[in-house]
Amino acid sequence: MPPGRAGQPYNRRLPVSQAPQGQAFIRMFDTLANRLGQAVNSLRGRGRLTEENIADTLRQVRVALLEADVAVPVVKSFIEAARVRAIGSEVARSLTPGQALVGIIHEELTRVMGEPARALNLRALPPVAILLAGLQGAGKTTTAAKLARLLIEQHHRRPLLVSTDVYRPAAMKQLQLLARQVGAACFDASPGASPVDIAIAAVDYARSHQHDVVIIDTAGRLHVDQPMMAEVQAIDRAVAATERLFVVDSMAGQDAVNAARAFDTALALSGVILTKADGDARGGAALSVRQVTGKPILFLGVGEKVDALETFHPDRIAARILGMGDVLSLVEQVQAGVDQDQAKRIADKLAKGRGFDFFDLREQLGQLRQLGGIAALADKLPAQALPAGALAQVDERVIRRQVGIIDSMTPIERRRPAIIDGSRKRRIAAGAGVQVQEVNRLLKQFMQMEKVMKKMKGGGLARMLRAVRGQNPGGHGPR
Repeated sequence: MPPGRAGQPYNRRLPVSQAPQGQAFIRMFDTLANRLGQAVNSLRGRGRLTEENIADTLRQVRVALLEADVAVPVVKSFIEAARVRAIGSEVARSLTPGQALVGIIHEELTRVMGEPARALNLRALPPVAILLAGLQGAGKTTTAAKLARLLIEQHHRRPLLVSTDVYRPAAMKQLQLLARQVGAACFDASPGASPVDIAIAAVDYARSHQHDVVIIDTAGRLHVDQPMMAEVQAIDRAVAATERLFVVDSMAGQDAVNAARAFDTALALSGVILTKADGDARGGAALSVRQVTGKPILFLGVGEKVDALETFHPDRIAARILGMGDVLSLVEQVQAGVDQDQAKRIADKLAKGRGFDFFDLREQLGQLRQLGGIAALADKLPAQALPAGALAQVDERVIRRQVGIIDSMTPIERRRPAIIDGSRKRRIAAGAGVQVQEVNRLLKQFMQMEKVMKKMKGGGLARMLRAVRGQNPGGHGPR
């Protein structure tokens, strides 16, 4: 193929999963969350904040941050700022000393992790070039596909993916396969072309084929590899990238901070994407990269799937670390994952006096699974909103078995559950591979749900919500 010529990109839009972003808790903060919780609990029973009990609690917070691999200068700055604010703070009558300190720590965590999340900068003459750079194995190729999916579904753009990695075997093929999954076009590079020539040809192709964004996946490199760093600088100059994003493995620890500093020197980074946030990392990179480099964290990669990219909201992440929940993200997750037409159909059906049936329940269970299951939703609720040990009792396999039981019913049985007698129960149980007791349990739960649905008619839902508010005055946790 002659230099500069592009092969046929993948333009066919394939179905993309509608599962929401961030289905699982960001596991890298688990240990930090537990340690901070223990530190704050030490203030229970104290009547007021004193310099003595503040010092003891912040000492535990300091240990928790250091164990999470947060950079030492960041820890020192964090602890001193929290100490000064705590000593000089007045505790409101509605708050306990522990709640007051949680509020201060939350605000300081938010400050350390950066300003409120910003969107990708797409305000430039198309095609807008987004350059991804980072160390080897950081997950740049998968992140490129995740960004393409986000641009297609949320920004209604037509991105073109291109790999300039001529060193890693099958790197370009991997990007082509991922592009197919998200329904994006992928530039087919000329054999033997240099990374800079590939990038230039991709931008030219995008300009002539109405692609308004080009996502450039560069080869992984070590930050001490000067020839490779010079190469990514040359690519950046050639395409005049609008966004230069540093993709970093959150499990890299303090080396992530050193690498970010080196890449920023070479490229003048515009933002950071943390990958593998669902792994067993200790979370220090998220608390250090922004403070040390001054570059905002834009996204978190929370899994291998192409939908596992979560916008980084410092205030929400801080709230989840401290057990305060993340209700805003929960609302966004439900809005993105729930089929609004389906929900309206059920609401209209109930309003007209038609009963709730197993077809409706099957749809609701399917949507719950798309949202990541009960545990994924409960993770974003405040810790005090759930009884102790409640999540330990949640078994996601139960939902799968319930779906299997409903699938074993005939259409008439799903529409008229009252006709399900003993012989029908045995047949349904055999078809689903479960005991008859499980069929009985599902039928009992269905009848309870049916009663709730009937109460929602004629303003019943509003009454239920008022009752919930009455049991939880204020409706919010400590501030």
